[in-house]
Amino acid sequence: MSYDALRHFADSWGLVFMGLLYAILIGWHFLPHGRQRSADAALAIFEQEEADHG
Repeated sequence: MSYDALRHFADSWGLVFMGLLYAILIGWHFLPHGRQRSADAALAIFEQEEADHG
């Protein structure tokens, strides 16, 4: 595969693929199970602290 062919593919389908992947990954957090997992991940850094003091 030549550089020009690879560049043409990346400029067209690569951009579409990255756009779809971005939309899927962002949308994943708005699903019901994604919200809970995101909330758990946001508070995960405090779990060790609570265990040491509690």
